[in-house]
Amino acid sequence: MQTVDLSPLYRSFIGFDHLASLMDAAARNEKQPSFPPYNIEALGKDKYQITMAVAGFAEHELSLQSEGNALLVKGEKQQQKQQDDDRRFIHQGIAQRNFERKFQLGDHVKVLSAELENGLLVIDLEREVPEALKPRKIEIGTSKLLEKK
Repeated sequence: MQTVDLSPLYRSFIGFDHLASLMDAAARNEKQPSFPPYNIEALGKDKYQITMAVAGFAEHELSLQSEGNALLVKGEKQQQKQQDDDRRFIHQGIAQRNFERKFQLGDHVKVLSAELENGLLVIDLEREVPEALKPRKIEIGTSKLLEKK
């Protein structure tokens, strides 16, 4: 695999060090867990949805935490030791393990809601750009300096 040196970005672009760090982290071969499977959809210009397959997890066994530009989804299975001792599986294909999945969110992306239905955890997100950062039209008029003369 070809490696890319991103260090010139750190010294050439002022204020883009966060972007360079994200690209650097993505370029590393860190093994990402494959459980649980998930989809990410763009529902509109500024609306997104994450759907995670969490079969076998109850609502109280799932937690979502949004901090900064990160969304952390955890699933912690309650131990049912006595019930599990009585069961003998011939094949066990439904995962019963804990998980932790972290999503890096873009600037101004907020989590709106989360719903669990039929084994799918659906998380709705939206980008809310503050008014101060939205483009604004600037009217062309006479200069204040010219009016004083």
